[in-house]
Amino acid sequence: MRSPRFEDPRLFVVRAAELPLSGQALLDLMRAVLARGVPFRFRARGWSMAPFIRDGDVTTVSPLQGALPRVGDVVAFARPGTGNLVVHRVVARRSMGLLVQGDRMPEHTDGIVPAESLLGRVTRVQRDGRDVWLGLGPERYLIAWLSRTGLLTPLRVWLASRLKPLLRRRG
Repeated sequence: MRSPRFEDPRLFVVRAAELPLSGQALLDLMRAVLARGVPFRFRARGWSMAPFIRDGDVTTVSPLQGALPRVGDVVAFARPGTGNLVVHRVVARRSMGLLVQGDRMPEHTDGIVPAESLLGRVTRVQRDGRDVWLGLGPERYLIAWLSRTGLLTPLRVWLASRLKPLLRRRG
């Protein structure tokens, strides 16, 4: 007697609208996906990482795979105490965890984030369908230092004031 023939399931991708999740639901889904070793994409909300990650950018978070992030890396974590999902830059490593803060928030750090609160590392940012490379490459070390010392925001404002007249002349 022959056993019934079972076909392997066919995997396919269905293009659909975004699933609007926030808060605990987004955090739970991200944890579940990253636990399977798969990157997680979501639309970032807020301006604390501007200009490198802006409100509405599509952000990809990849699993840490046992390695602690380095200074300059942008990480997703659950804020100790509140459990809110946050995406900020590592500005220093300490024995108890990582010192993390938003690039646009020189006066406020998230404090020490323990390793168990970390979810993953930001590996890709897309804005209007195009990759945003600035802030995730080797320059991330300089950005972390500038952010930690409080010089990033003043430098960004100064550069914008110098570049604005140049950009107007081209147009």
